[in-house]
Amino acid sequence: MPKKVTKQIVVSNMPPEDLLQPEAFALICKALGHPARIKIVKHLREMDRCICGQIVEILPLAQSTVSQHLKRLKQAGLILGEVEGLNTCYCLDREMVEKFKKTVESL
Repeated sequence: MPKKVTKQIVVSNMPPEDLLQPEAFALICKALGHPARIKIVKHLREMDRCICGQIVEILPLAQSTVSQHLKRLKQAGLILGEVEGLNTCYCLDREMVEKFKKTVESL
């Protein structure tokens, strides 16, 4: 008689606080679903922080389009924005990026 084989699924060996909830993870995945947003994230990783106008200079997109992409990344929690006078200065939320990476590794 054949033995019954059971599958054991291990979600992760990391503490739950190191991982994102599925809803937050999906929101970030959606935010990263556009090439311009990936370029913005890479630029912010290299520059540490910059204003929207500087991002417009590196992308062949209108300022309003870049602003919409920044808004989506901010809503997903990947970037932070701080108002400085008439400009908003953006930076990568490195803690969130690290949690995202750990969550991907746990899949």
